[in-house]
Amino acid sequence: MASNFIEVLRWRGMIHDVMPGAEAHLLEQMRSAYVGFDPTADSLHIGNLVPIMLLAHYQQCGHKPFALVGGATGMIGDPSGKSTERNFLDEKTLRHNQEAIKKQLAHFLDFDNGETNAAVLVNNYDWMKDFSFLEFIRDVGKHITVNYMMAKDSVKNRISAESSDGMSFTEFTYQLVQGYDFLHLFKAHDCTIQMGGSDQWGNITTGTELIRRVGNGKGFAITCPLITKSDGSKFGKSEGGNVWLDAKRTSPYKFYQYWLNSSDDDAEKYIKIFTFLGEEEIKSLIETHTEQPHLRQLQKRLAQEITTMVHSQADFENAEKASTILYSKSFKADIQTLDEATFLDVFEGVPTADISKSLLESGLDMIAALSAETNFLASNGEARRALKENSISVNKEKVGEAYQISSTDLINDTYVIINRGKRSTFIIRVV
Repeated sequence: MASNFIEVLRWRGMIHDVMPGAEAHLLEQMRSAYVGFDPTADSLHIGNLVPIMLLAHYQQCGHKPFALVGGATGMIGDPSGKSTERNFLDEKTLRHNQEAIKKQLAHFLDFDNGETNAAVLVNNYDWMKDFSFLEFIRDVGKHITVNYMMAKDSVKNRISAESSDGMSFTEFTYQLVQGYDFLHLFKAHDCTIQMGGSDQWGNITTGTELIRRVGNGKGFAITCPLITKSDGSKFGKSEGGNVWLDAKRTSPYKFYQYWLNSSDDDAEKYIKIFTFLGEEEIKSLIETHTEQPHLRQLQKRLAQEITTMVHSQADFENAEKASTILYSKSFKADIQTLDEATFLDVFEGVPTADISKSLLESGLDMIAALSAETNFLASNGEARRALKENSISVNKEKVGEAYQISSTDLINDTYVIINRGKRSTFIIRVV
């Protein structure tokens, strides 16, 4: 065995609960374990990265990982940590989402290594779709009491919450369906371990109970902590919502920025959880960062590792370049190398005005560029004062009142960037 999986999780801060006997069970031989993923979108987000990394470390320690896409459970909705019931999805959408999720998981898991511990993707819809209601309550439901199900925190919290409308029978049975998944994988693939976030403990232990009662076997549960940010804000969220793994939903630049902007405390925690760097290298990085925190070496390495892993080396290099381009000594040449999507990401939210290309043919004077044609500044007088103060630059080069903007100033034949001092940026877009 490559290394002790539980020990790896322990030093990385990725353990919340481990069922007694799990560590010894793993040390005996290669074991199969699974984690479930919600297929309600065609992309995972960084909130899914912890369970993904659980499976990745599991495989690197020589064990066999199963990634379960919850096609059947996705049609129900897990009540854990939820206050409302979610919408159901049709099978066609679920299948599309499954394929998209597998492509993302393949950045972390090896599905085709030809070894006995190659990762496997399964969908619980495949074994649940032909299960009749009568068969399910006869073969599964009779083994778990209502008292047992009611004792779960996910159920108690939902029923007792003042803001809740209660819990439907559909959601109440969720833990039985997830428990049956564990039983099915135990029988079909000798899968003896289920892993997940700490909020999944109740659902996972229902599975271990079914394995004990129906399968006459022993299943184990391992959970990791739910990630929190040191400032109290929610991990995995940005101003635009979820931070997705799909570049179409969250660009590599914004993805890179999310990690780059981590606090020192969070970066020290994240680099252990979200990278494959070894213990000694991480200790060295933390020591270097502590000595010179202003250089933000820890955040930079974290952002590099995870952006390269989720996207690509080229995407990381592009995002890194875009992050430093505003301070580049060869600004105009460097910014021409960015694709338009990244350019717009870098300048997202910056005041922008459209002008006709014809205005540049004879040269656009700076007073008009700052006021009359764009309304960046309130009046011609304010524009004139700013120019006399020598606070105006075009594409990062200082200009005076006599300067005229022409087509040679265009970035990628479309944009001109104007700055007033260090704090105010404006963009002219030629249409």
